[in-house]
Amino acid sequence: MTNSRQAQIQTLLSRHGECSVEFLARKFDVSDMTIRRDLAALEKSGGLIRTHGGATPREKVLFEFQFLEKTRINKTAKTQIAEASSRLIKDGQSVMMDSGTTTLSVARKLHSHKNLTLITTSLPIAAALQYFRGISVLLLGGFVRCDAADLCGALTETNLENLHADVTMIGADAIDLKGNIYNNSTEVARMLTRMAAASPVVYVVADSSKIGKTALMRFGNISRWKGLITDNGISKKDASALRQSGVNLIIGNPDE
Repeated sequence: MTNSRQAQIQTLLSRHGECSVEFLARKFDVSDMTIRRDLAALEKSGGLIRTHGGATPREKVLFEFQFLEKTRINKTAKTQIAEASSRLIKDGQSVMMDSGTTTLSVARKLHSHKNLTLITTSLPIAAALQYFRGISVLLLGGFVRCDAADLCGALTETNLENLHADVTMIGADAIDLKGNIYNNSTEVARMLTRMAAASPVVYVVADSSKIGKTALMRFGNISRWKGLITDNGISKKDASALRQSGVNLIIGNPDE
């Protein structure tokens, strides 16, 4: 019975994300101490992580930790990009953004804008902006990706075909020196292509560590769009190569 109950506990955690000892004790009609012993055994076997008063799936904690770590990588560069990007967005515009820690940094800089409509596939961006009075958030529908906090799929792409944005800002996994932009996911690359098609003004926002590289799926060239917004860590050689390829390069100010 113990092994069966522990298996059911893991199922409940997968479904709810986190459960308290009190909830589990009521659910299985056992004592709090019995549940605590179950949780201790499951934690020892790697099935969960104990929290204050309960437990949560190990995968959830690891995912949140990894996302937090990503927000800290190249933080200064992302701040420069966010400052430069926010100045290009005007009050009253509709703005589309994909998911990523760089676009999240940009979104957080929009708190003083007024009458904005923010269209996004990003759950963190939607959560960050939902309480800003001057911003209406439209979260695109779709499936939540298991390895990322965003939405994608056929429904997302269909919704994009019916939308128009004044400005679109998208991230990149890699940018080569000819201005080609790449993503590691074929599904996300397809969605980003539709995002770019939904707006007459498209900026790529990416820190300089992404420049001079390639990834799995090429889905556009920045020379056909409004420009690349990056940080001052970009080398003179890379900046020159991109400009020669027709890319409008906007570099964040190091003093911002």
